[in-house]
Amino acid sequence: MNDCPESCRQSLMNTPQDIFSYRRYWAHKFGTAPELPMSRAEMDLLGWDSCDVVIVCGDAYVDHPSFGMAIIGRVLESQGFRVGIIAQPDWTTAEDFRRLGRPNLFFGVTGGNMDSMVNHYTAERRLRSDDAYTPDAVPGRRPDRAAVVYAQRAREAFKGVPVVLGGIEASLRRIAHYDYWSETVRRSVLADSKADLLLFGNAERALVELAHRLAAGEPVETIRDLRGTAFMTKGALAGWSELDASVLDRPGRVDPHINPYAEQPPCPETPPPRPPVPVRAERAHTVIRLPSFEQVRDDPVLYAHASRVFHLETNPGNARALVQAHGARDVWLNPPPIPLSTAELDRLFELPFARRPHSSYGAARLPAWEMISCSVNMMRGCFGGCSFCSITEHEGRIVQSRSEASVLREVEEIRDRTPGFKGSISDLGGPSANMWRMACKNPRAQAACRRLSCIYPQICRNLDADHAPLIELYRKARSVSGIKRIRIASGLRYDLALRSPAYIRELVTHHVGGYLKIAPEHTEAGPLAMMMKPGIEIFDRFSELFERYSREAGKEQYLIPYFIAAHPGTTDLDMVNLALWLKRHGLRVDQVQAFLPTPLSPASTMYHTGLNPLKRVHRDAERVVVPRGQRQRRLHKALLRYHDPENWPLLRRALKEMGRADLIGNGKRHLVPSFQPAGTGGAPEGRRRPDGSVARPAQRPAAAPQRKAGRGSVKRNVGTAGRHKTGQGDGERPTGRRPAVGRGGGKGRRRDR
Repeated sequence: MNDCPESCRQSLMNTPQDIFSYRRYWAHKFGTAPELPMSRAEMDLLGWDSCDVVIVCGDAYVDHPSFGMAIIGRVLESQGFRVGIIAQPDWTTAEDFRRLGRPNLFFGVTGGNMDSMVNHYTAERRLRSDDAYTPDAVPGRRPDRAAVVYAQRAREAFKGVPVVLGGIEASLRRIAHYDYWSETVRRSVLADSKADLLLFGNAERALVELAHRLAAGEPVETIRDLRGTAFMTKGALAGWSELDASVLDRPGRVDPHINPYAEQPPCPETPPPRPPVPVRAERAHTVIRLPSFEQVRDDPVLYAHASRVFHLETNPGNARALVQAHGARDVWLNPPPIPLSTAELDRLFELPFARRPHSSYGAARLPAWEMISCSVNMMRGCFGGCSFCSITEHEGRIVQSRSEASVLREVEEIRDRTPGFKGSISDLGGPSANMWRMACKNPRAQAACRRLSCIYPQICRNLDADHAPLIELYRKARSVSGIKRIRIASGLRYDLALRSPAYIRELVTHHVGGYLKIAPEHTEAGPLAMMMKPGIEIFDRFSELFERYSREAGKEQYLIPYFIAAHPGTTDLDMVNLALWLKRHGLRVDQVQAFLPTPLSPASTMYHTGLNPLKRVHRDAERVVVPRGQRQRRLHKALLRYHDPENWPLLRRALKEMGRADLIGNGKRHLVPSFQPAGTGGAPEGRRRPDGSVARPAQRPAAAPQRKAGRGSVKRNVGTAGRHKTGQGDGERPTGRRPAVGRGGGKGRRRDR
């Protein structure tokens, strides 16, 4: 039995200390580094003999608040600690991990801004040809499952130094999880990496307290009370009551009917004592036991059950600790972290970042940096709850917003410090474009809420969806001296935007650079229900307003809708109906994305188990249709690109098998022509070379001219279809490139978060 005193348990629920209120560590006297050192020579210039913390990361080091290692490094520096960076080390030996010497406190290990497996492979498990987070986009500079490999090498480099995992790769793998790339259920990353602690989510609060406690001499193995942390333990912690959720609920024993004529024993003189009524505060001392790794590995139903329980325990206001057995040991997850306040978030984003890649990279290009160098991240978190999205598993559902003043100061900083700045801000956004400052109007309801989404199936009546503050921010940002234009490139929640026609007018009139990306994801009710997305009629309503306000502004602008192929819950007929919808609206998709199951998301659970964790799970539950196998996934992608002659032979065969040969012909009502242009049909969707390019014949006939779209219409030649809001990049075209959109090209930027 492990000890967890009352003070430990109470600290999990107390009002958190401001992360900038700690007494700074003695090393603060060295001052602020122009950029965090990556070599001993840089440490010597700063006068350091050692680092207190060494961060190992799978990305190139960019000292900018959009990059996780920079945020963590600068936060620790603000506390007085000396922080060094080992970016993209040679993982084949431990030597590169000794580059900065032995850290005094701990190694911080992260795979980077993207999950390393998503960074390496497409949805079809093919190697990507570049890496946006590496100088000159060179691929292969990080290993598969980077967090595990880096942690093991760090342990090998300096035995006895604590290893702390963090970042999105660790967050998404903190319990047993389905791994799409190996098609197995893998153990928690803690078990494989042998790390001492795992910090999940936005971890600044836990990280700052951890660093100060380690600096004070507290052993890492005794630090068990930090919210937002996970660790391995043997046996239950003392003082906690355990709620067993490792088995499915089953109907209880049915008692026989009582014989009304039978003699009953006399009533006892003293009634039996009533069981004690549990006190609400005891919830904070309760840990839920999930089905073990071995159980979820062997039983898909228990996997889906564990997924549902996990997602119901994500609200910091009421979440309980979770524990999952891995053999003889347990993975223990404390409740999720308390979100940062606006004041804390402001200070965090205004730390002294150099706002550029490390000088050691010289003139090398970093596509990920180029994409966000002139954009402003205004918030964290997303309450949309899309089942395929990993944002909520990492950042949570509570939106944390910066103040208006802080956002405007960053706009001015971009203007003053960005070389070659020409007056254009590429984005004011975050995980979503229009959730800034939106929150629950009822704090008590928020603390008790266990909904997976605030806006599905309907927008919650307690949600303050007022867009007026965002409209005012846009206007003030446009008025900043030297700013010529501000675009909104983050994904828009159009169902929320419909609550404020004034916001749509402001957006369309001033902040759409010709194209606005929007994500209906599908048209059919079945897949949309599995995605937790609104019906296509909501998109149609938004499109009408977009067209009207574009005409009023005298602008020719287009919506670029995104769609996902092969999502769980999607039948072949659903995809046919989507293709017909695209044709009716004159839409032609240039690029296609098939669903990519990322660890921990509810949609990935559907993909693995064929069950729906959005509802109560039982063994007789209705099964979810799951498109599996390369043939079916390629068919779904081909239907999104119904206009490509390369796909027509595949589509004709499939339509005949589905009994929809009536859609083959040369009329307007047909989906696929009956003729085949010479030299085409040999490279349907999925036929790609190892470098990701499509193997096509040497010559192709010229494409038929497209009807010109009117003002404010849906774009007739769509740039991309389907992307996951995972912060992890996706699409057959590798991350970091700007996909061509229609005939204009280069406008449909995809934001990596």
